[in-house]
Amino acid sequence: MTQGYETAWLWAAKLAGAIAGSAISVAYVLPRGRREAALRFTVGVVSGLIFGGAAGLKIASELDVGTGLGVFEIMLMGSAASSLSAWWALGLVMRMFERGGARGER
Repeated sequence: MTQGYETAWLWAAKLAGAIAGSAISVAYVLPRGRREAALRFTVGVVSGLIFGGAAGLKIASELDVGTGLGVFEIMLMGSAASSLSAWWALGLVMRMFERGGARGER
């Protein structure tokens, strides 16, 4: 029974980190409209949920803090980082397409 509770807490950590990362991203650079805000927020949350665990483990490993953090903190950190990174990547791609995409289209 404790396995179910632990799994639920890990999913809660992933969701909280993904939402926090997306919210920070939206506050950092304001989107141009509601549609862009919704798209970036959604992509950030989904990316945080999907890649949060792997990103958290990689960050903890690279910073050598894995022994000092619990599983909840690692999931939270990874989800927030994934969410934040996805939002910035999506913003970069959208700006490239707005400028004409390839160099030859000027």
